Amino acid sequence: SLTASLLGYEPATKIITASDARLEISFALRPRAVQAGEVIIKGRKSNLFGIGKLESIEGTAIYEAKKSEVITVNDLAANLAANNARQVFSKVAGLNVWESDCAGLQLSIGARGLSPSRSSNFNVRQNGYDISADALGYPENYYTPPVEALERIELVSGAASLQYGTQFGGMLNFVFKKGAPDKPLEIVSRQTLGSFGFFNSFNSAGGTAGAVNYYGFFQYKRGDCSRPNSAFDLQTLFASVEIAATEKLSLRAEYTLMRYLTQQAGGLTDTEFNRDPLISKRPRNWFKVNWQVAAVVADYTFSASTALNSRFFGLLSGRESLGNLESINRSDELAADRTLITGAYQNFGNETRLIHRYSFLGNTSALLTGLRYYNGFTLQQQGAADGTAEPNFQFSVPGSSLASNYRFPNRNFSLFAENIFRFTPEISLTAGLRYENIQTLSEGFYTQTLKDFSGNVISTTRTDESQNRFRDFVFFGLGMSYAPSPAFELYANLSQNYRSITFSDLRIDNPNFRIDPNLRDERGYNAELGARGRWNESLYYDVSLFYLRYSDRINNLIRQDTLLFNDYRYRTNVGDTRTLGLEAFAESDVWKLMFSTVSQTSVSIFTTLSLQDGRYISSAEKNIIDNEVELVPPVTVRAGATVRHGGFRATLQYSYIGAQFTDATNTVRATSNAVSGVVPAYSVADVSATYSWQWVRVEAGVNNLTNNFYFTRRAESYPGPGVIPAEVRSVYLTLGATF
Repeated sequence: SLTASLLGYEPATKIITASDARLEISFALRPRAVQAGEVIIKGRKSNLFGIGKLESIEGTAIYEAKKSEVITVNDLAANLAANNARQVFSKVAGLNVWESDCAGLQLSIGARGLSPSRSSNFNVRQNGYDISADALGYPENYYTPPVEALERIELVSGAASLQYGTQFGGMLNFVFKKGAPDKPLEIVSRQTLGSFGFFNSFNSAGGTAGAVNYYGFFQYKRGDCSRPNSAFDLQTLFASVEIAATEKLSLRAEYTLMRYLTQQAGGLTDTEFNRDPLISKRPRNWFKVNWQVAAVVADYTFSASTALNSRFFGLLSGRESLGNLESINRSDELAADRTLITGAYQNFGNETRLIHRYSFLGNTSALLTGLRYYNGFTLQQQGAADGTAEPNFQFSVPGSSLASNYRFPNRNFSLFAENIFRFTPEISLTAGLRYENIQTLSEGFYTQTLKDFSGNVISTTRTDESQNRFRDFVFFGLGMSYAPSPAFELYANLSQNYRSITFSDLRIDNPNFRIDPNLRDERGYNAELGARGRWNESLYYDVSLFYLRYSDRINNLIRQDTLLFNDYRYRTNVGDTRTLGLEAFAESDVWKLMFSTVSQTSVSIFTTLSLQDGRYISSAEKNIIDNEVELVPPVTVRAGATVRHGGFRATLQYSYIGAQFTDATNTVRATSNAVSGVVPAYSVADVSATYSWQWVRVEAGVNNLTNNFYFTRRAESYPGPGVIPAEVRSVYLTLGATF
C-alpha cells in the first residue's frame, strides 16, 4: 500500500505488487478545497492617526451607515494618567467637554447641544455593558475607566438608539485591553508625577495560559489640583478572565471596583472669577463614590454565518455629596449644618444578541435581533449633616432630619432588530426598529424650606408622593450606504429617539432651582448625511451634516421668587428645539505626501470643525421662541500636529470653543448666584510627547500651555454652585515599563 500526499491536496493510495520488473506508478492528486462562508480576523492594525471608524459589522453589532469613531489609545500622545478628555477626544468633532477636576475623575462630554453633565446623554458602556448609575432613571456616570487600561474608545452618534436605547447623544463604549496572547505573563507599570502634588500609579498584569486569557490592573491616584480645597484620592481595581471553553464557545467574567474621595472647591461668582480664579469659598464640600460593576459574557458561534452574544451585568454602587448648597454669593457659615445627599444604586440586566449573515441578491446581508431586560433600583436621601469641615457622611439625626427620601424602582424590557440589505457590493440599506416597555416608579417625600435674606426659616412644608408611570412604544430607523471602494463611503441615516424623565432628579431640595411637577418625557429624531474615507493612506476624513429634533425638551428657565425676589432656575418642558450643524474631521500625513517614501518619520496635521445652530421653534414661553438652545457652542475648533520618528512621538493641540448660553432664556448678564449667564468663548493649548525604547516608555507634557484662565460650565449644584474654573497650567512626567 503506497500513499502519496502533498500539502493542500487530498492524499491518494494505491495497492502495488512487487516484482523483478521495473515498476512505475503515477498518482493524480486532487486539490483540497474548503468553502468558508466568512473569515473573521480578530485584531487591529496600527492606526497612524489614532482615529478611525467601526466596521459595518463588529461582533454582534451593526454599524453600517452610522457615524462612528474609534479612538486607538496606544496611538495617542496625551495625558493618559489624568484622563484628559479634551486631549483624548480631540479628534471627535463637536464634543463639548466640561472640565470640573484635574484628574479626570468624572467624564463630562456632550454632543450636538446635549448637556455634558456626567456624559448622561450617552449610553455609556464598558466592554459592551452598562456602567451608569441607572440607564433610565438616573443615567449619570460617576465612574470613568482609566484611559491607561483601554485598548480603544468607541462612539456611535444618535443613530445608535435602535441598538442601545433611549439616549439622544448615542453610545460610548470603553474597550479594555486583554492579556498578552503570546505570553503567560506580562506586567506593565506606569508611574506619573505632576503639578500640584499629582501622583498616579498604574500597574497591570495579563497573559494567556492554554485556553485562558486574563487581565487585571490596580490604579492609585491622588493630588491637590490648582485651587485650595480640591484634594482627591482614588483607587480602581479591575479583573477579567476569558476561557475558550470549546472552538465555538467562549466565556468571560469581569469585576470592577472604583472608590474615590474628593474635596470640592465650589464655585465662584463672575466677579470673583475675573479677580482671582484660584480662590475657594467652600472649604467644607466633599464628594465620595463607591462603584462596583460585574459582568459575565458568553459568545457562541453556531457557524461562520451565525453568532450569539449574551451579557449578564450588575451594578452595586453609591455616591455621597456633602457640603453647602446655598448660592455662591452667600458666605459659608463654618458652624452651620451642611447638606448630605446620598444615592444607592442596585441594577442588573441581560442583553442578548443574535446575528446571522445570509445571501441576498448574490451579496452578503445580515440580520441582527436582540432583547434586553433591565431592572434598576435607586434609593436617594437628602438631609442635614454636621457643621464641621470633615468628610463625615452621616445625617445629623438619621431618618428624622431628612429633607427628602425616595425609592426609584424601574423596569425596562426591549426588543430590537436591524437588517443590512446589500443590493450590490457598493450599495446597502439598513433598516431597524426597537420596542420599549418602561415602568418607572417613584415613592417618598420631600420637604420645602423657605428662608429670608438672613437665612431664617420662614416656613417648612412636607409633601408625600407616589408615582407610577408605564409606557411602551416602537421607534424606527433607516440608513443607506454607498461605498464604491474601501477608501470612500457616502452614508445617510434617520433614527427616532426617546428619553424618559429622570425621577431621581425631581426632588432635590436646592435653593438654586425648582422642578415642574408635570414634567413629560422627551421625543425626537437624529438625521445624518456624511462622507468619509482615506486617500493614498496619507489622508483620513469624515465630514457630515446633522439635524437633531428634540420635542418637549426639559431644561431651565430663569424665574424670580415672588416673596424674596431671588433668581432661580425652573426646570420644565421648555419647548421643541432643532439643532443643525456641520461636523468635520481631517488628518493628513504631510511628510508622506511630500516624499512618498516609506520612512520612520511622519508629520501629521489634524483639524476638527463643528458649526452648530440650535433654536427653540415652539414653546408656551413666547419670549424664548427663536432663542438659541443652551449649551450649543456655535463654533468648535480643535487642531494639532503630531511628529513621529521611530519610537518618538509629540503632539501639539489647540482648542477653541465659542460662547454658549446656559439657559433657554438666553441670559447674557450673569445672575447674582452665577448659575446662569454666558459661558464665554475660550481657547487652550496642550503639548504631549512619548518615547518608547524596547521595554521602557517615557511620557511628558504641559497642559494649558499658555496658562489661560477660563471656565467651561456654570453649576447649579455640586461641584458648585456657580462658575467652575478650569485648571491652570500644569506639567506631568510618566515612566512606564513592560516586563
